[in-house]
Amino acid sequence: MELGLAGKVALVTGGGRDVGGHIARLLAAEGAKVAVNYRNSEAEAAALVDEITAAGGVARAWKADISDYDDVTAMMDDVVADWGSMDILVNNAGLVKYQRFVESSPEDWKPQMDVCLYGALNCSHAAARHMVEQKSGRIINIVGDSSRIGEANISIAATARGGTIALGKSMAKELGRYNITVNTIALGLVETAHQDPEFLAKHMDRILKAYPLKRIGKPEDVSPMVVFLSSQGAGWITGQVISVNGGFSMV
Repeated sequence: MELGLAGKVALVTGGGRDVGGHIARLLAAEGAKVAVNYRNSEAEAAALVDEITAAGGVARAWKADISDYDDVTAMMDDVVADWGSMDILVNNAGLVKYQRFVESSPEDWKPQMDVCLYGALNCSHAAARHMVEQKSGRIINIVGDSSRIGEANISIAATARGGTIALGKSMAKELGRYNITVNTIALGLVETAHQDPEFLAKHMDRILKAYPLKRIGKPEDVSPMVVFLSSQGAGWITGQVISVNGGFSMV
């Protein structure tokens, strides 16, 4: 199947490493120009851009705080000014703090809401302006499956990502007339640098009981679905929440 990504312009938030890094690599390998957004991971983003460029792809790193609308708008406008369009937005960046809800405070809530919900709002709004004008686009949100079914100890991030799911479904209905699709990928537990290896080692037997495939995810398990939803073959798929989660279920 021809993906039709050659020459398309994609922006991946939190794109410097882990899941975002693999998404950026695969989009670039399929011919897209990739804007790698980062806030703090400058070295990782630069290394990824060098890697993609060495492999014959096109990528640049863009620093922006996605919780700041003005920062996001400036980044989006710069990408369009440099590369001519905004075809694919992947809202990947996230922030999770593990704690019991009754032990959390508003000081814990705000950073997670700012990144997970307002980050998606800001980036989607800034990108949609360009996509509506060009009458085409793909917006793909990355959330945790906790936002779909709930999970203890990450209630704030789950709440924020639940809002992202609602945002995606609503945008899909509003933006479809402009040939813009909006979909959400809900992930099970994925092995990343953010995970505590000691916690995983201690609790892995219990964790795997919830996964029929008997392993947790890897970043490279996520990027193929992103590429498919970005492609011309997914042009009649919108407003969906697609779980990439190894069959995860509550036990």
